[in-house]
Amino acid sequence: MTDNFETEKDRASAWFRELRDQIVASFETLEQDHDQGPLSDTVPGVFEVTETQRSSDDGSDAGGGLMSVMRGGRVFEKVGVNISTVYGTLGERAQMAMAARKGIPGMKDDPRFWASGISLVAHMQNPHAPAVHMNTRMFWTPHAWWFGGGSDLNPCIEYAEDTAHFHATQKQHLDRHGPAYYPKLKDWADEYFYIPHRYRARGVGGIFMDDHCTGDWAADFALTQDIGRAFLPAFVPLVQKRRVQDWSEADKDAQLVHRGLYAEYNLVYDRGTKFGLETGHDANAVLMSLPPLAKWV
Repeated sequence: MTDNFETEKDRASAWFRELRDQIVASFETLEQDHDQGPLSDTVPGVFEVTETQRSSDDGSDAGGGLMSVMRGGRVFEKVGVNISTVYGTLGERAQMAMAARKGIPGMKDDPRFWASGISLVAHMQNPHAPAVHMNTRMFWTPHAWWFGGGSDLNPCIEYAEDTAHFHATQKQHLDRHGPAYYPKLKDWADEYFYIPHRYRARGVGGIFMDDHCTGDWAADFALTQDIGRAFLPAFVPLVQKRRVQDWSEADKDAQLVHRGLYAEYNLVYDRGTKFGLETGHDANAVLMSLPPLAKWV
């Protein structure tokens, strides 16, 4: 059993907001600084910020968050950086899914929950610049608590040095918590971000964990924070390098086809998408991860 974890909840929620603010500022700087290469003569993108609210079945407050989306930028074709803190009671289907995955006793008798996190997906204008996904989150019930999250790179045109940088940066941050974490979370990402019906991964991997609870909340939170801290130094240098490259119609076509894989995965397999829709969160925020344009051939 857990206590109500009010202090821990507040700390986690505040951290996700802090990380969100850092990422939004960094991405808008990338837009402002793009002064050479394709689309550098267009207007830089800015985030549109919308508050999201969630209500319980009885109409009472059930939390919400911020949805920050940039569309049609010079660097980012579409990027969303969402945070939310939601609470209430899990519906029957969500209870069954949680019990089946985690085997938590007592969930039916007391289905209260609290969840907070940040979720990010970026789809780029330049096909040479990789798409990327990142999220970190904390989940609490009266019966258990845990952390989850990670980030993975999704280029349509792969560069070995970009993949190496992305993974090396994540390893550097995870190694602070012990040498076993990076290989474990890398393997977990390779398994989780696999598309069974396509017999392939959706990208070049990264790190991922779910249901992470060692019993030491402070240590698990610190690990989760470093997963978040690794994101900008892992990703931003790749964008700075690739946003100036020229692209062809064939490059753009390859990007649109690759985005189809991303859409298929998020709609069919992604747990976060399923949980958000099951618990009544704002559908636009939940489906923010979908690309603005995609193609199937």
